[in-house]
Amino acid sequence: MSQVLDAMFEKLTEGGEHVIDQGDDGDNFYVIDRGTYDIYVKCDGVGRCVGTYDNRGSFGELALMYNTPRAATIIATSPGAVWGLDRLTFRRIIVKNNAKKRRMYENFIESLPFLKSLEVSERLKVVDVIGTKVYNDGEQIIAQGDMADCFFIVESGEVRITMKRKSKQDAEENGAVEIARCSRGQYFGELALVTNKPRAASAFALGTVKCLVMDVQAFERLLGPCMEIMKRNIANYEEQLVALFGTNMDIADPSA
Repeated sequence: MSQVLDAMFEKLTEGGEHVIDQGDDGDNFYVIDRGTYDIYVKCDGVGRCVGTYDNRGSFGELALMYNTPRAATIIATSPGAVWGLDRLTFRRIIVKNNAKKRRMYENFIESLPFLKSLEVSERLKVVDVIGTKVYNDGEQIIAQGDMADCFFIVESGEVRITMKRKSKQDAEENGAVEIARCSRGQYFGELALVTNKPRAASAFALGTVKCLVMDVQAFERLLGPCMEIMKRNIANYEEQLVALFGTNMDIADPSA
C-alpha cells in the first residue's frame, strides 16, 4: 500500500475535460479525490452515458490489466482532482496481487449460470473488479427504499430477501414478508440497477454470510450481456409479488 501511495500523482481536472478516451492506450489508473465524472461507452459509433462517478470511485484499471484499449470515455462534469498511478507501477504491484484473487475466484465465477453469456475474458474481468464483504447473522445487507450502489453474489451462507407493502398502513399491519432466499452462487441487488429505481426489497444475513460485491459502474460496464437474463428474472419476481401481495408493486417500471 505504501508503495502505491508513494507512486501516485495528483491531476487536477476541469469541467468538460476528457480524463480518458475510449480506444486510447491505457497510461494511468485513476482514483477520484473530488469532482463528478460521466462514463460514456460508444456502441455502433454512438456514445451513451452509462453511469456517473460522484466524488468517489476509480477507473482505468481494465486497459492496464489486459493491455487493451480504453473501454470507456470518462469526462469531468465539474472541477475536481484525481490521483494517478502509472502503468508500470500498477502492473508491478496491483496485477501481481490480483493474480492471487483470480486464482481464488476464477472457478467460482466460471460456474455461475447467469454469467454464461459472457466471454471467458469478460468473466475474468468480473473476477478482477469484485470485492468481498462478510456479514454477521441478522445484519442488514441492503434496505428497501435505499438508492442502489452495488450488486451482490453469495459466496457462502444464506441471505433472506424481504419486502414491505408500499402502503404504510399495510406495512404496519403485516410487517415485511420474506419473498426469497439466496445461497451460494445466487445473486441479488440487481433489480434496482436494471430498473434505475430504489431498492425494491431488503436483504438480511442468515448466519455468517460472505458476498462478492460489484459497484454500479463495474456492473454497467461488464454485465451488459447478462442484462436480458436479469430482465427475464424481473418477470419471475413480479409473479411472486402478485401471488404474495396481489400486485407487482411496479418494480419494473422506471417511470413509476
